[in-house]
Amino acid sequence: MSNINLIESFQEFKDFKNIDRPTMMSVLEDVFRSMIRKKYGNDENCDVIVNTDNGDLEIWRTRVVMEDGFSEDDDLEIELAEAHKYDPDLEVGDEYIEQITLESFGRRAILAARQTLVSKILELEKDEIFKKYKDRVGEIVSGEVYQVWKKETLVLDDEGNELLLPKSEQIPADYFKKGDSVKAVVSKVDMLNSNPKIIISRTAPEFLQRLFELEVPEIFDGLITIKKIVREPGERAKVAVESYDDRIDPVGACVGMKGSRIHGIVRELKNENIDVINYTNNLQLYIQRALSPAKITSIKLDDEKKTAAVYLKPDQVSLAIGRGGHNIKLAGKLTGYEIDVYREADEQDEDVDIEEFSDEIESWIIDEFKRIGLDTAKSVLALTVNELVKRTDLEEETVKDVLSILQAEFE
Repeated sequence: MSNINLIESFQEFKDFKNIDRPTMMSVLEDVFRSMIRKKYGNDENCDVIVNTDNGDLEIWRTRVVMEDGFSEDDDLEIELAEAHKYDPDLEVGDEYIEQITLESFGRRAILAARQTLVSKILELEKDEIFKKYKDRVGEIVSGEVYQVWKKETLVLDDEGNELLLPKSEQIPADYFKKGDSVKAVVSKVDMLNSNPKIIISRTAPEFLQRLFELEVPEIFDGLITIKKIVREPGERAKVAVESYDDRIDPVGACVGMKGSRIHGIVRELKNENIDVINYTNNLQLYIQRALSPAKITSIKLDDEKKTAAVYLKPDQVSLAIGRGGHNIKLAGKLTGYEIDVYREADEQDEDVDIEEFSDEIESWIIDEFKRIGLDTAKSVLALTVNELVKRTDLEEETVKDVLSILQAEFE
């Protein structure tokens, strides 16, 4: 039997990457049964046999032989006289089975069925991609950059599926061009106008967690647990780890010999500074570790307000705050407490490095004071406004503002 037009390019259908054979056979059978219903009004007495290996199709229709003049439905019954034309041995009550050829449906019906088949398979393909990636949310995927736009980058996975990497999910230092290899974590999967929309991220904490699982076997095996990760993508991250095996040093295992394990992660994250700390239920100790590398003198906790007053020596304040305030901000996110930093009360008489005021005084103004040898708060306060204006290139209003800030420190 000729299967032209509908089945001639069957190979393209059976090679769809995400659809299994039983599903494919079911789709094909549905399409053919739809053709049968349109032509005969009923498909209950028809058998559709599809061979998914070579695309062969067979349709068999069964009708009951009736006495002449007693047939009420030509689609389900056949009169004895007509049945005898095909098989003289048939009797009333027997079943007459005939094979239906595709050509009998007509060219227009065949082309329409082929179009239906293509659209159904494409729909199935999209559903399968959606299901596949919905189950992979939180997993790392690799792909190749296909196109770079202003607000997002299009990445293709190994099977050619489209993944979107929005600018907001990229590390600030990321720069991609067509053909680049990209690693990211699947963060969100939606169906938009019947098309799967797969969003991937390089800024999500889960991305850093999966990188640790890849680099540190003890985490992958469950010997070390990552309790929490907080990030300022491309700048700094803090990872709290814990081991239930006393023989394993969780921080040492994560960092590796001479930093061998963490270096690969840092490179992938465009030199993001990663602090790995030991998790503990002792909140004071946990906050102390979270503010590393600063050394803390004392901590006062307010459990109701979830705040922590941290006291440090003047030379440790800038370390606790960190560049751009990232260190203290991440420590707060990691511990769940709002952290306020104070210089020790009994250090009032000590001088303070002028660099300590970088969050209140602009860096170029600090540089101007340092240029004339004034590198501490008290050395600046020792001079009058007029003297400072004469010796620097600063305006009187600016000098007054600076003196006000420095005096507040010692009040």
